[in-house]
Amino acid sequence: MATSFSMVAHHSRRTEGEDKIFATNNAALSAAKTVGASRVVNASIGALLNEDGSLSVLPTVIELLRTLPAEEYAAYAPIAGLPSFLEAAKKAVFRNHIPEGFTEAVATPGGSGAIRHAIWNYSNIGDAILTSDWYWGPYKTVAEEHGRTIVTYTLFDEKDTFNIASFKEKTISLLEKQDSLVILLNAPAHNPTGYSLSMDEWKEVVAFLKSQAANPEKRIILFSDIAYIDFAGNDDNSRSFMELFGGLPQNILTIVAFSMSKGYTLYGMRCGAMIGISSNPDVVKEFKSANQFSNRGVWSNGTRPAMTVLAKIFDDPGLLKKVEDERQLLQDMLTERADAFIQEAEKANLKICPYKAGFFITIPCKNPDLVAAELQKEYIFAVPLGKGIRFAVCSVPKDHCAKVPQIIARVIQQVDTEA
Repeated sequence: MATSFSMVAHHSRRTEGEDKIFATNNAALSAAKTVGASRVVNASIGALLNEDGSLSVLPTVIELLRTLPAEEYAAYAPIAGLPSFLEAAKKAVFRNHIPEGFTEAVATPGGSGAIRHAIWNYSNIGDAILTSDWYWGPYKTVAEEHGRTIVTYTLFDEKDTFNIASFKEKTISLLEKQDSLVILLNAPAHNPTGYSLSMDEWKEVVAFLKSQAANPEKRIILFSDIAYIDFAGNDDNSRSFMELFGGLPQNILTIVAFSMSKGYTLYGMRCGAMIGISSNPDVVKEFKSANQFSNRGVWSNGTRPAMTVLAKIFDDPGLLKKVEDERQLLQDMLTERADAFIQEAEKANLKICPYKAGFFITIPCKNPDLVAAELQKEYIFAVPLGKGIRFAVCSVPKDHCAKVPQIIARVIQQVDTEA
């Protein structure tokens, strides 16, 4: 019997299989060609689409890109990123809530690059990375690519609020086994559930981490993934928790991941930054050095035109106001869709994870793959997760958001009965 022949290094041998998000999207596109796009609900895409299915963009941002001189497209950016971009990224992240302490920033290709660097530079091979049981799948991909594993705590308690008890239990357990712990905390507007921690919940998280940092031999890295923050409500309110990142013990490093993908509708430009915050200036100096070195070793330079656009926006209050006004229109559209889905879910007695804001609503169910497969027979394409299905309200017109909860509820009941 013939055996398969492999040339790839042992650590890079993977089980074949298409990414579930892209597989679901491909199935939706195929169905649209067969039965017509109007009959298909493609709730797989993690990008904001207009009611007609076209990609939502911020006109001012696109116009700024178009008017850049050729040199801004052709020239290299510095390895760490344009200095003007890095300062603009800090402004975009913190607004009026700059944490006390020292900060440094390094450009990355979106939030994904920041995740990669944080895992590689702040954990050891074989370490576990902590995140919630509902999480963005590429967290696991990045961790495993670099010889780490993902361990999860239970995100929600019986009251559908942040499960601080589970978070504490898993943090303590991992710190007993390893000296450095990277915690990936995606909020506000969590992907995939849309949950946002309250200020009180953030305070409890930070106070607990401070207590664990009392052991000077331990290193805690709190990675704040804010990919969807610009669609999490009021700019000021959604960022107020960031002040809690100031004045922490020197063995707690906070890293905030900034991305231009969602908030500036530049998904394909792959531009972002990671911002390190510490009470110790040497820690942020080291942060800059280590992550700049990693830039050179992995992807070298970032995308200069996108960096220039952000710098221009935050250098001109008039431009910033135009961008924010345009984004608000998209925020309103997204909110209307989510509200329509949630209202109909309540009528259908369809249980959903507690949603506050963001691109996705998640429906817990016992047999996600079977439910997703049955929904595809109804031309509804949602992404199966480990414990439920993710529905992208960001990409589905409002009228469809109002229709599908009844169908999803029926299909889940049907699958659970037959299983």
